[in-house]
Formats: sequence, C-alpha cells, structure tokens
Amino acid sequence: MRLLRLITGLVVAGFVVGHFLNHALGVVSIEAMDRMRGMLAAWWRSPPGTILLYGSLLTHFALALISLHRRTTLRMPLWEGVQLGLGLAIPPLLIAHVVGTRFTWTLLGHNIDYERIVGLLWSSEWSIARQSLLLLIVWAHVCAGIHYWLRLRRWYQNAQPVAFAVALLLPALALAGFSSAGFTLWPSIENVGGMQRYNVDLAGMSAQDRNLLAHWRSALEWAFWLALGATLLARWLRTRIGATYQVRHASGRVITAPVGRSILEAIRDEGLPHASVCGGRARCTTCRVRVSDGLSHLPPPGRMEKQALGRIDAPANVRLACQCRPTRDVSVTPLLPPNAGPSYAEQPRSGAQGRERRIVAMFVDLRDSTHLAEGRLPYDVVFIMNQFFAEMHAALRATGGYYAQFRGDGLLALYGLETSLAQACRGALEGAAAMQAGIESLNQSLANDLKEPLRIGIGIHAGVAIVGTMGPPQAPIYSAIGDMVNTAARLENMTKAYGCTLVVSAEVLRQAGVEPGLASEHQVRVRGKTERLTVYAVQDPRALLTAASRSASATAAP
Repeated sequence: MRLLRLITGLVVAGFVVGHFLNHALGVVSIEAMDRMRGMLAAWWRSPPGTILLYGSLLTHFALALISLHRRTTLRMPLWEGVQLGLGLAIPPLLIAHVVGTRFTWTLLGHNIDYERIVGLLWSSEWSIARQSLLLLIVWAHVCAGIHYWLRLRRWYQNAQPVAFAVALLLPALALAGFSSAGFTLWPSIENVGGMQRYNVDLAGMSAQDRNLLAHWRSALEWAFWLALGATLLARWLRTRIGATYQVRHASGRVITAPVGRSILEAIRDEGLPHASVCGGRARCTTCRVRVSDGLSHLPPPGRMEKQALGRIDAPANVRLACQCRPTRDVSVTPLLPPNAGPSYAEQPRSGAQGRERRIVAMFVDLRDSTHLAEGRLPYDVVFIMNQFFAEMHAALRATGGYYAQFRGDGLLALYGLETSLAQACRGALEGAAAMQAGIESLNQSLANDLKEPLRIGIGIHAGVAIVGTMGPPQAPIYSAIGDMVNTAARLENMTKAYGCTLVVSAEVLRQAGVEPGLASEHQVRVRGKTERLTVYAVQDPRALLTAASRSASATAAP
C-alpha cells in the first residue's frame, strides 16, 4: 500500500509540475499557454492518460483515508499533521476546478481554452483567491511528500539547496503567469460588459448543462465530506471498543492503549517524545526500542520491519515502535534520543550503537555536596538536589544541551548532537552562563535553608567522541565516550584548584568565536596526554558572553 501510495503520488506530482509550467507561460502570452496545453493534453486527455491521472488521484485519496482510519491516535509530529491537513484541504478546492474544466469538456463537449479558463477564474475575487490557494496547497503537499520520502537518502542532503530553489521558484512562476494572463484579459472582459458575455462557450450553455455541472459539483463535494466523516467515525469507534494493553516505559510511565495501536502511537498519545524520522513508515530505525518483558507475546515483525532491522543487525529483542502492535503488556526502552535526526536512521552493519562525531562535553559538579547532608533529614537533601538538577536541566533545555548522565552531585551534558561544532561550543558557553544564573536564583529561594550558598564547577571541552546507546541491555543510556569526555571531567575538577566556576579549553572559545577576556590562561598537563592543553579559568561564565556581545556590537558599529 505504501508503494502504491508513493507511485500514485508521483504520477499526480508529474501532472502538477507540467500544469505549473503551463501556468508560468502566462508571463509570455495566453497563446503560449494554449500551445503547451495542447502538447500536455495529447497525453493527459488521452484515454490511458485520463485513466492514469484520475485513477492515481482517487487511489491516492482512498489510501490516505485508509491510513487515517488505521491511525489509533491523531497525535503526530507537526510536519506529519501539516502534510495530512494540506492533503485533506485539496479535494474541496479542487472539485470546482475539475468540474469546470474536465467535466465541461468530457461530458458536455465544450472546449474551454486558457483564455476562457482565466476569464472564468478572474470573474470574482473569491475565484482568484481560491485558485491561488489551491495552487499553493497542492504544491506544499507535493513538496512535503517528496521531501519526507527522500530525506533519508544520503545524496539528498547535497541536493537539498537545488531542490529548495526549484520548490520556491516553480509556484512563484505559476502564480506570476496566472496573474499576468488575468491582467492581460481584464480590459477585454470589461469592454464587452463582463465575464458572462465575454465567455461565449459558458454563456451559451443551456440551463440543463449548467444544472448538470452544478449537480456533479455538489455530489462530489458531498461524497468527499461523507467519506472523510465515515473514516473519522470508524476510526473513533475502533479506538474506543475492544481490548487494551500496557506499555511500561523506561521513564517509569505505564501507558494503557487499545489493541491495534502501535507502541509509537501509544507513547506519543501519552505525550512522551519519541524519535521517528520517517513518520512511522518503517523507512528508518530511529524509533527502535528494546523489549525487556513481553517479547514472546509480540506479533512477529513484518517484511518491512525485518528489512529495516536487518540493515542494522538488530538483536531479536529490538523492535520498531512504529510497526510493533502488541496484544499483551510489554516493557520497552527507547534506544535513541527523542530529537534523533536523519543521521541516526541507520547504524553500521557491525551492530555498533555508536558513531564518531565532533561534540562538546560539559561536566557539572555541585561543590561541597557532602556538607549539604550534615544536620539535614534525607528527604530535605533530596529536595535540594532535585531543585539543583531541575535548574541544570532547564539551562540545558534552553541552550540545546542533552542531559546524558547524572551522578550523585553532578552531571554530564553533551552539545552538538544535531548542530555544528561552532554552534555546540556557543551553546555550551550559554548553558554554563544559564547554570550560573540558575544557581544564584536557587540560592535566593533557599536562602533560609542553606548555611552557605550552593556553588558549581563546570568543565567544557570539544573534540571527537563516540556517541550512541551504551550500557547494560536492561538499562541503556545515550551518552558519549572518548578521550575528550575524560578531559572535560578533569577540567571540571580543576575548578577547585583555580577557585573558579568554569574551566574551558581554548578550542571551545575559538570555535565559539569568544575571546577569553579577563579569564586567566593556564597551560595544563592532562593525565594520559604528553602535550599541554591551553585552558581558561573563568569566575563567572556570563562575563564571557557579555564581553563577546560588546565586541560584536563594537565591530558592527559604523
């Protein structure tokens, strides 16, 4: 069905491209539009072309309704919802255009050329707006479908700039041609007293012909709304009646879902983020989960799921969340972060769950945390630590950091999982500044509960690491390992010796385009390395960004 949906979509896309190019010739002349229309009509109005075009349109729409019916939840990523909404908006706008052109020619024998089509569409402001809106909606739907079909192809990343230029230029030319043709015809329409007198073919229709077209238009519109309404009703009834199962998620949440709903749909319907680059179509493996309980009761993987998992040599207890539809309770652990992009779609056939990438590692430690427990009840300590980690996590979320690991009084954060190294370095510095601000805010709110203010030490370093899922099978984590991660940990430990908040490597500042300012420079020997590393001890991370902003403002000033 997916292959058929793709093929029919490409057939319609081919017609749309030719139609838009035909519209674009309106900037030349209406005669040029009619000449190209004649060449296109030789195929699209022939019996095979007509069957192929309208068969593809109806099949594509029917498959979309089937896909909508099979959905057990309407929670979906924004891009998927937009694509679905655009597709459903096309038929109500398209029916009037099809009836006014194809049906007039096929059923009544009236040959309506571009001169009269443009004259009809320019007969009212609503007709102009409706046609322009239809053009944009159809093109947006076509582009979205092609983009999410090709986005996992490696060559597509390099072709995207050209594809974007074509996607932007073609509808602009089509609208320009439509407008130019309308402005060319408008004086003639006004001179003869309006559109009905100008458009001889339409004005010469009998009342019976006009009524027949009106009935066809009304019948097709009613058929569309009834089909959509019946599909939504059937989907609603299917999701409310029948047995249920539970998903025990690694986050601790227990999710109840109706049988027939996939694990991905169940997780998203609960509001939990979960990776799925292809939108749940088994074209990638980013939604994969490790099943720890209930594996033996799961339906066996289908052909597409087998092929996808086979590309990464996944073990038997790894399944695609988008394809797996349990009938009994299961326990699952996501194997990729929720923000995983196309680069995570496949892993090497060696089965390794990691990849080499240039990232930024940040270690954060709460100073003198052992003294925090003195004279306090354990629950009080837990409360303070939870507040501390909440502030740190908020700073990471606001600056694009990923919360990789935490220990009793500290954490490891990663930057650059989905961005360039320069952006990652800048984000890490912004994250350190946000953490310092968060600690100060926390100290103010807990002033009556703390003998001494809370202090943190931060170490930041950039370099190449292995990033991926690691750890025991029952409790995997998404993290990074490598020499640069160890170096970042040692830089964090140096904040104690230098009596500062942040120790950052010179490489991070260079990549971020930030000057060290008043920070003291040190040449340090890191354990395991022969060469010394240039680092800077920073009392307040916010001072680095403030100095950088002033420098940028001074450079930009005339």
